[in-house]
Amino acid sequence: MKIFCLTISIAVFLLVLLNGLQAQTTQTKLNQIELMKQFIGSWKIDLGKDTTGFWECKPFGTGLEGYLKNVTKGKILMEVKQLVGYDKKIDKYVNATLTEKDIKIRALWFTSNNKYIEVSYSDIANSDIASPILEGEFKSHNEFVETVIKNGKVITYDYKRVK
Repeated sequence: MKIFCLTISIAVFLLVLLNGLQAQTTQTKLNQIELMKQFIGSWKIDLGKDTTGFWECKPFGTGLEGYLKNVTKGKILMEVKQLVGYDKKIDKYVNATLTEKDIKIRALWFTSNNKYIEVSYSDIANSDIASPILEGEFKSHNEFVETVIKNGKVITYDYKRVK
C-alpha cells in the first residue's frame, strides 16, 4: 500500500511539474502586421562623412512600400526600391529590395515587440538556424538601430525619424 501511494504521489508530482514547465515555454503570438507599422514614415541615417541615407516607408495593404536613397554632397549615390508583403502562411514578411544592379529577396519578422531579424529568403525553411543578415531593434517610436555583418565586420546603422 505504501509503494502504491508513493508511486501515485510521484506521478502526480511529475504531472504538475511537467504542466508547469510547458506553461513557461508558451509564448503569445506576435502580431507581425501591427509591429511592422512601426517602420511607416520618413527616416534619416547618418552613413559616414558627408553621406546620409533617407528612407521613406509607406503603408501598402498589409505590407510596406519603401524608397531609400544615399546622398553625398547633394549627389545621389544609390537608390533602392522595396516592396514588403506579409505571408500569412509563414507569419513573416517577404522583402523584395531592388537596386539598379540586382534584387535581394529576404524574410523579416519580429521576435519581440521591439526586435526583428532579417534572413535571406532562401534560408527561410531553416529560419531557426539561419544566420540573420541583419538584426534590428526599436529603441523608441522615433529611433531604431540595425546591426549588419558585411565582409566580416559588424556595422550599426541608427535610423532617426524625420518629422
